[in-house]
Amino acid sequence: MRRVIRRSAFLFTAALPLLGGCTLDSGTTRDHSTESPRPNTTATVAPGPAMQLADRFRKASGNKDVYGIQRADGPDGVPLLTVWTRNADEDAAPFDRLQVSLTNYLKREENVDLREGYLMDVFGPDGGIQHRLDARP
Repeated sequence: MRRVIRRSAFLFTAALPLLGGCTLDSGTTRDHSTESPRPNTTATVAPGPAMQLADRFRKASGNKDVYGIQRADGPDGVPLLTVWTRNADEDAAPFDRLQVSLTNYLKREENVDLREGYLMDVFGPDGGIQHRLDARP
């Protein structure tokens, strides 16, 4: 019986790094220890200024799903972009299209400096996080 428990404990400990799909050290050299955690849920209603920015984005891009875009200063002054979408699709392809379209729009039309990278959180129709991207170099 003890042998089974020891073997199970060993296998569990050995498999822990594999369960998350990545190692404890993700390979980045940045120190994020001073960053405050970002939320995993948000209100399903975007704030007024975020809705206005999304209106301008929709007119320029034709993306009807985005109904809120908020830009704030993130860690080290990089933009923190919070996006509210009606699209419940959590696949990578729609997110990639949104990311390219939105960042191009922000640089071109809103003069947002993204040279030092940015952080992007995309929240779905239920207010839950769909995507979280750290695009800092």
